[in-house]
Amino acid sequence: MSGSKIDSSASETVTINQLAHLLYKPHWHIPLPPSKKIKMEVNSRYITIKTHIEGAPKESDFELKNAALALSIEAGSNDVIVKTVYVSIDPYQINRMKSYSSSHKAIVGAARITPGEAIDGHGVAKVVVSGNPEFQKDELVVGSISWGEYKLVKGGGGLRKLDPMGFPLSYHAGIFGYSGLTAYSGFFEICKPRKGEKVFVSGASGSVGNLVGQFAKLFGCYVVGSAGNNEKVAVLKEKLGFDDAFNYKEELDLKATLGRYFPDGIDIYFDNVGGEMLEAAVANMNLFGRVAACGVISEYTNASKRAAPNMLDVVYKRIKIQGFLLPDHLNLYADFISTISDHLRNGKIQSLEDISNGVESIPSAFIGLFQGDNIGKKIVCVAQD
Repeated sequence: MSGSKIDSSASETVTINQLAHLLYKPHWHIPLPPSKKIKMEVNSRYITIKTHIEGAPKESDFELKNAALALSIEAGSNDVIVKTVYVSIDPYQINRMKSYSSSHKAIVGAARITPGEAIDGHGVAKVVVSGNPEFQKDELVVGSISWGEYKLVKGGGGLRKLDPMGFPLSYHAGIFGYSGLTAYSGFFEICKPRKGEKVFVSGASGSVGNLVGQFAKLFGCYVVGSAGNNEKVAVLKEKLGFDDAFNYKEELDLKATLGRYFPDGIDIYFDNVGGEMLEAAVANMNLFGRVAACGVISEYTNASKRAAPNMLDVVYKRIKIQGFLLPDHLNLYADFISTISDHLRNGKIQSLEDISNGVESIPSAFIGLFQGDNIGKKIVCVAQD
């Protein structure tokens, strides 16, 4: 080296000042080789069942698992990775957890759950990564997600963009979701109500029952609901406007009880529980009565409680008993959303929500459905938006 010059092995020379400028140049960037790029991933916690469940669910039936999930999508893929915000907790899932149920082959959404795998469910999520042009990062979506913190959704199937419409996000996992449309379609399409008719709703403080009662009252019917404790009875009468309600656990003779609340008979029975309550309702129904068989929660965990209504009553009173599933009535969704949105804004309908927090609370939230713990729609907030 001589003077202010540096000799290079490549026969190039630069001054010391030039070298310093290059070394300390602002925004100087040396790209990493492709193999050295950092791959982002998250630790996703999710709930699964350890084995198939027969009978009432308990905490030991469930397990909180962890899995690393790469936050990347293969080139050319339409897949979407979402982060769960709210997930709906629904009693029908217990049938999917059984080793066998006649419901397993009825529709895709009732398919049996495999122990060890994440459980899918309806809810609200945020897009984290997307290879699908229909969904952009940070957009809110609603649809089939999971009982977990993240989910890779193949092709974005079962998701749609969510417009909150100015309502809390939890509403879209509850009243705007499965529960609301089930209540709406079951009451108006299956029951075909007429003003002034007498309506009985079992499981009336649950996610579907409370809405059926409210719809019936707005329509101009006389409405009585049954629930499992006095606090729920008070909510039905004082907050939701039911004409009357009773605690079925305090009644020794359900047929006599319904005869007392409906001295002129029942025109419509919206059945969420099955069992003895269905038998009692049929015994008290009027000619051409209608029964919407929405759920049979009393039988889900105890097959010995299967209903045996008096079929002579069904025949000679010409009673219609019809089961139904939500996918049969998706054509009503637009009308439902328009109607329920207006009712909520005008204060004519109340949204009852029972929200727990954290993915780890999902098992207890689910178990509580079969113990009568919830008032209204059971939802778990997995992450804040």
